[in-house]
Amino acid sequence: MSLIATVVPAVEPHIPGPGDFDLDPLFAGVTKPMLLVVLSAFIIVALFYAMSRRAAVVPGRLQFAGEYVYDFVRNSIARDTIGAHDYQKFVPLLFTIFTFVLVNNFFGVVPLIQFPSMSHIGYPIAIAAIIWLVYNGVGIAKHGFFGYLKHQTVPGGINGPILIALVPLEFFSNILVRPVTLALRLFATMFAGHLLVILFSVGAHYLVAGYDPAALGIPAGILSFLIGIGVSFLDMLVMFLQAYVITLLAAMYIGSAIAEEH
Repeated sequence: MSLIATVVPAVEPHIPGPGDFDLDPLFAGVTKPMLLVVLSAFIIVALFYAMSRRAAVVPGRLQFAGEYVYDFVRNSIARDTIGAHDYQKFVPLLFTIFTFVLVNNFFGVVPLIQFPSMSHIGYPIAIAAIIWLVYNGVGIAKHGFFGYLKHQTVPGGINGPILIALVPLEFFSNILVRPVTLALRLFATMFAGHLLVILFSVGAHYLVAGYDPAALGIPAGILSFLIGIGVSFLDMLVMFLQAYVITLLAAMYIGSAIAEEH
């Protein structure tokens, strides 16, 4: 008999991975992320209707909360980034992006839902495409097509042969790469955060319920569960920051597109 005891798991653990994000259709080809995106729109409309339907000079708690979110997007993002002269017309777009991304991100910590819609790449791509169309559209409307290309690809105050290298780089960076980085930044953070929560949650369940010896599995499972809670709180911060960052970047791109100088 061997003097070295071999620890053998009682059951095979589930290893979290990208497959956990490929959810089966609930009905008629409709998946959970599709329903969550639609639900988020209803939630946002219902919340801000409730916040504004009894508007008063001295706001109540709901009205104050709605005004705080609106003022945050309007003043801290739109006006400070785009400028006092042009920002107002873009506030509805930026406010919609911020609230839509925020609600869909926070679905990841809502009990019984626990799935951030933005962890499916299609939704960040759609948002990034809208931002790309808007900032390029307003830039072309202000400067003209060729004027806008020059505005985005020729740095001010630079002349000579160096432009042969700079113009393609500026075009690649300002026109082509921006929507890709916008989408990947939002998708990757939501995907990674939710995957970590799954990892520690599944690991805790396996260690407590399926690991032998239990004297080792139970303490390790409890530790995994506590780490998972900590990761969830950290993920909540990241959820807010990603909604803020994508809105801020959208405002920055719009501001640079309509600016007088590159």
